[in-house]
Amino acid sequence: MKGYMYILECSDQSYYTGSTKYLEARVRQHQHGEGANHTRKRLPVKLVYFEEYNRIDLAFNREKQVQKWTRKKKEALIQGMADELHQLAKCVNDSHYSNKPDCNHSKKNDA
Repeated sequence: MKGYMYILECSDQSYYTGSTKYLEARVRQHQHGEGANHTRKRLPVKLVYFEEYNRIDLAFNREKQVQKWTRKKKEALIQGMADELHQLAKCVNDSHYSNKPDCNHSKKNDA
């Protein structure tokens, strides 16, 4: 089953990174205060980025990877600036962002 890794921008300009099988429904939950504690306290939220995966476990693994990133690195991902992602990485290995064949990524301007 498909899975999504997503990034929300909260009203205080913080980012929330999550994963789900049902992206639209999950964003609605966050928007109605039924999501994570972080987003519930920072409404409204806006979907600014997502990646689609063939399996939910891949989306979950990506979520955990991106959650560890700095704000600047998350912003480079959101803006589609792959070159900056590599420059902002503290180490160089294959766990950092790349165009993987099982992943489709997209910037989302409106929620």
